[in-house]
Amino acid sequence: MTASPTFTAVGRSSALAGIGFMLVAVFLFGLNSGVGKWLVAKYPVGEFMLIRSTLTLILLSPFIWYAGRAAFANAPRPGLQLLRIVFSSAEVAMFFWAVSYLPLADTTTFYLAGPIYVTALSVLLLRERVGWRRWTAVLIGFVGVVIALRPSSSSFTLPALIALSGSVIYALVMITTRALRETNDITLMTTYFIGAVAFGAATVPFGWVTPAPRDILFFCGVACANILAQFCVIRSLKRASASVVVPYQYTLIIWSVVFGWQMFGELPDAYTIGGAAIIVAAGLYIFWRERVVARQTPAVPAELP
Repeated sequence: MTASPTFTAVGRSSALAGIGFMLVAVFLFGLNSGVGKWLVAKYPVGEFMLIRSTLTLILLSPFIWYAGRAAFANAPRPGLQLLRIVFSSAEVAMFFWAVSYLPLADTTTFYLAGPIYVTALSVLLLRERVGWRRWTAVLIGFVGVVIALRPSSSSFTLPALIALSGSVIYALVMITTRALRETNDITLMTTYFIGAVAFGAATVPFGWVTPAPRDILFFCGVACANILAQFCVIRSLKRASASVVVPYQYTLIIWSVVFGWQMFGELPDAYTIGGAAIIVAAGLYIFWRERVVARQTPAVPAELP
């Protein structure tokens, strides 16, 4: 039996809408990173996180109110929730700390390796099985990271190591988020930004630059772009399956190159381009292989009462 033309057209339209939402989300994330890089050149990273996340929470307040206190009081595994908050605050701080010294495309390239680290760490932390094909892709991805680091003793600078460490912590954020997938989306988003506010507030005694009125508008813009990007990701995953839309997240490297070039006159060198190409190829293969394995794994039948 073949699918009806109407059903096929509706499915194709929904998939295209999902891809469109994901592409918009990635564009906004890239813009957010570019404006953030510009702001942390003028303000301490902790202050940037404090102001941006406070404004984001204010904009999110209607959704937080709608979710209600129960969404937070009944959140599962509070210890793991706290660990995720610590990881998420650390990785954001490391990203913007690194990007204040490194080109935007370089830092983004390191963070693109996050899904590769997730595959490796899930064996240890989630007890998931990973076959030899995905392990090979993980090793190839690591080669891409080494190439992006520029294989020479003088290239292993502190900012590069911070970006590399931040990308590993980003993988831990994804793993803990996967383990907390039963948690309400608003709860996960809210606690994420509360952690950033707490981190930023703790750094205030070590340095504060009073924001210029014009820069407040940029902080507001970053907060709005952040929420809109999150909304687009959610809508994307509701309109199409993850297997269709997630690979388009790798277009972030394109926007990082564009914004780095237009805003800061940065152009990636051959090491960054080569490393990014290898990392993206390895990540896409791992994602494709996970889909194959998921289709081959038989469903466990529900037990009869």
